[in-house]
Amino acid sequence: ATGGAADRYGAKMWMVGSAMGAQKLGYNVTSVAPGKRAFPFHNHRINEEMFLILKGTGEIRIGSESHPVKQHDLIACPPGGEESAHQIINTGDSELAYLAVSTRFSPEIANYPDSGKFAVLADYPADQEGEAQRFSFVGREKTGLDYWEGE
Repeated sequence: ATGGAADRYGAKMWMVGSAMGAQKLGYNVTSVAPGKRAFPFHNHRINEEMFLILKGTGEIRIGSESHPVKQHDLIACPPGGEESAHQIINTGDSELAYLAVSTRFSPEIANYPDSGKFAVLADYPADQEGEAQRFSFVGREKTGLDYWEGE
């Protein structure tokens, strides 16, 4: 697909944490093509993330500022409000790759300041077939329901 989000976002992710036996931290290696980003500008209310740039160049938006990033840069993104929102963008002419490490507290609430959205995300124990179970809801606060509606 072309246009809209397809023009701005494009990443490959390798979820390596569970393969290594990690239990309390999540690990992935993310590769981003030139001119793209992996995720929308967002902040986490619960979980903390850390990024280690493995190769390439780009920039990271944190809150209202942008900073250049390059190989071996280490970036901390603690939980918080809009001031902690972050997004890594490949501004170079070759692949940008980074190791992402995060806490794995569940449930999580994420906010997306550019679009005014929020997400509620929760991981549940595996089902009877061993498949991971996940709850995910994306919405906007102003379009939510009243607590007592339908009761």
